[in-house]
Amino acid sequence: MGVENNNEQATLRQDIYLLLASLFRQAPAPELIAFVAELDIEESESAMQKAWLALKQAAVESDQEALEDEYQNLFIGIGRGEVMLFGSWHMAGALMEKPLADIRQDLQLLGFERSEEVKEPEDHIAALCEVMAMLTEEESATQQLFFNKHLSPWFESLATQIEQAKNAKFYLAVAQLLRAFGTVEQVQFSKNVKSKTHLKIDVKNVTEYE
Repeated sequence: MGVENNNEQATLRQDIYLLLASLFRQAPAPELIAFVAELDIEESESAMQKAWLALKQAAVESDQEALEDEYQNLFIGIGRGEVMLFGSWHMAGALMEKPLADIRQDLQLLGFERSEEVKEPEDHIAALCEVMAMLTEEESATQQLFFNKHLSPWFESLATQIEQAKNAKFYLAVAQLLRAFGTVEQVQFSKNVKSKTHLKIDVKNVTEYE
């Protein structure tokens, strides 16, 4: 029973990371919005439950053209958008700084290879969520090290920036989910998991991320 519950939890966490990656990678497609609008949400009250309810309601009320405009204004803009999706900016105050170099080094240690189709730097929130989704199948110590080093320091800063953006509407709910889920992960990974000082080079069956 315990193993089954652990597997179910890992699958759920993987799905949430992949959902966040999809939402931050590009404006959500109609199929994804339809999926979110039909989510079956548990009744027990929690920050996660409130975030799911908000996201579901935002999906129900959304308009595809408005979603695409919102994504463009928030994250792309003319020159740059209102919100920065890159860890270096939030942790070091500028793009292409040391946090990005650290991520690249750790991804190499983990056996990840950059896909030629990927244009964004590896510290993009979508890329990091995709990595965490794949790491859910690995040992807790590896997940803890990667999350604590590359996501924990800045996911709340990103959520706050979205919440303060004048063009944010649908993405206010996405920010709420990011904050709630990130906090759950942060609490879990604040526990004392036995780990070494360096990421272990033992990620299996992973050759690239998108």
